[in-house]
Amino acid sequence: MNDLIKLLDKNGLVFAFLLVSIIMYVSYFIGKKFTNNKIPGAAIAISVGLIIAYFGGEKGVASIPAFSGMAILGGSMLRDFSIVSTAMGASFSEIKKTGLIGLFCLILGTIIAFTVGGTIAYVMGYTDAKSFTTIGAGACTFIVGPVTGAAVGASSAVIAISIAVGVIKSIFVTILTPFIAKKLGIDNPQSAMIFGGLVGSTSGVSAGLAATDQKLVPYGALTATFHTAMGCLLCPSILYFIVHNFLP
Repeated sequence: MNDLIKLLDKNGLVFAFLLVSIIMYVSYFIGKKFTNNKIPGAAIAISVGLIIAYFGGEKGVASIPAFSGMAILGGSMLRDFSIVSTAMGASFSEIKKTGLIGLFCLILGTIIAFTVGGTIAYVMGYTDAKSFTTIGAGACTFIVGPVTGAAVGASSAVIAISIAVGVIKSIFVTILTPFIAKKLGIDNPQSAMIFGGLVGSTSGVSAGLAATDQKLVPYGALTATFHTAMGCLLCPSILYFIVHNFLP
């Protein structure tokens, strides 16, 4: 057993890919066979990942030697690579058709998510400007939350809450998108880009659109990625200073 653990530790990244692949395969199988894709496999996989992380220890499952490769696989480099790769296959001519409405949706989506998340935080007792801003930023995406928290000097507990808020949002977007896509008219690249800009959450939008129409994934993911960039730009700067003028 010790030799096996050493082998897994030495080839940690390879084993991490294998483990995640198994989780994804089983999750998509369950989503297809037992829910008829009404609950996307990505949502099931995210839920499984959260459960594993909960029992993984102080530093997550990567704190266990056999699963040390998860620290690399879940690190910022591969995360950013995955986010950028979702835009592959998007047609630039289709992107141009969205025009200024796409930019407007990015700004509007960021402000709405920030306001809703921050208001909920305020009601729950986080009444200082740093906490309001950080948790509000987490409602944009689980990446914007920690970036903003580190910039404004929020506590580690508040940053953790912002990440949790972003993850919960991602799961909800993943599950709800297939149900509301037709009603909202999300059936073409332009509407998918507007949806991604308003909602944000690259992982949630990508998984939700994949369960709706895989051809729309690059377009929704593209503006959802810009949503993250917009949040990282606005939340720790303009939005924080606005909040700071009203809260101590």
